[in-house]
Amino acid sequence: MAQATVCVMDASGELGLGLVVGLIQRGYTVHAVLQNHGNHVNKLKFDEIMNCCCDEGNNNKNIINKVKIFQSDPFDYQSIIDALRGCSALFYSFEPPQDQPDYDEFMADVEVRAAHNVLEACGQTDTIEKVIFSSSITAVVWRNDRTSMLSDFDERHWSDVNLCRNFKLWHGLSKTLAEKTAWALAMDRGVNMVSINAGLLMGPQLTINNPYLKGAAEMYEDGVFVTVDLDYLVDAHIAVLEDVSSYGRYLCFNHIINQTEDALQLARKLAPSTPSPPQSHEQDKRIIQEKISNKKLNKMMVDFEK
Repeated sequence: MAQATVCVMDASGELGLGLVVGLIQRGYTVHAVLQNHGNHVNKLKFDEIMNCCCDEGNNNKNIINKVKIFQSDPFDYQSIIDALRGCSALFYSFEPPQDQPDYDEFMADVEVRAAHNVLEACGQTDTIEKVIFSSSITAVVWRNDRTSMLSDFDERHWSDVNLCRNFKLWHGLSKTLAEKTAWALAMDRGVNMVSINAGLLMGPQLTINNPYLKGAAEMYEDGVFVTVDLDYLVDAHIAVLEDVSSYGRYLCFNHIINQTEDALQLARKLAPSTPSPPQSHEQDKRIIQEKISNKKLNKMMVDFEK
C-alpha cells in the first residue's frame, strides 16, 4: 500500500470522487480539491466524499487522517499552489465552471487557461513527480482523413481543431487545445506528465446533453464510438501513477458501440422513450469494424493489482 500524498483536482466530478475513494483504499493521503461552487455545494461534496469512503469499510478517523479538502479555482493560481503543497502527484480533470456548464465556442479558452495555470503551478511545486492529465477520445478521433486511414486510431493521433470548429464539435476542440497546451507547458517546465484519453464515461450522471455525444453518429459509423466504466477509468489513472515506466498518452476504454443493439441500448438509457426504429434483419446484425486501439493501456493494466 502506498504512503504518498497526492492531489485530486477537481474532486467534485464523478471521476474525481472515484479517484479519491480509490486512492484512499490503496493507502494514499489525498488532497481533494473542490472547485469553489459555494459553501453549501462544497459542504455537500465533502459529505459525499466522506460517505463514499466510509461505505468502502474505512472508519471515520482513518478518513479524516487520509483526506484533506481544499477549495480552489483553476483560475486562481495561488489556490492551486496551496492544494499541491506536499503532494508527489496530481490527478487533474477539468470540470466546467458552475456559471458556464455547457460546452460552446468559448469553453476552449476556459479549459486552456485552466490547464495552463495547473501545469504552471506543478512546474513551480518541487514535490510533484508526476501529473496525470485527464483528456478525452474526442481529442483523438476528429480528423479529415479519419475514414481513409489505413491504421487504427491510437495515442499518436490528434483531432483537427479546424474540423472541430467547422462542425461545432466544442468538446473535441476544448479537449484537444487544453491537452496540447498542457503537453507544451509540461515539456517546457520539465513536468513529468501522462495523459489518459477516455471514452464516454458510463455513469449515473450521463445524460443526453453530454457534450461528448456531439457527433456520436459519425463516431459510430467510423468504428470509434467507445465507452468506459468508472471503476476501470479510476484503475487506469492509478495504474499510470504507480507504473514508473508510464509515458505519453493512453487511450482508455473497455467497450465499443459498434452494433445496432448497443446503440439502441445507449439511446434508451439516455432517452427512455426512444422508439425502436424499423430496421432490416441484416442491419440489426451489422458489426462495424473497430478502428481504435487501446493496446498501450491494456499492456500496462495486465500487471496492475487492485
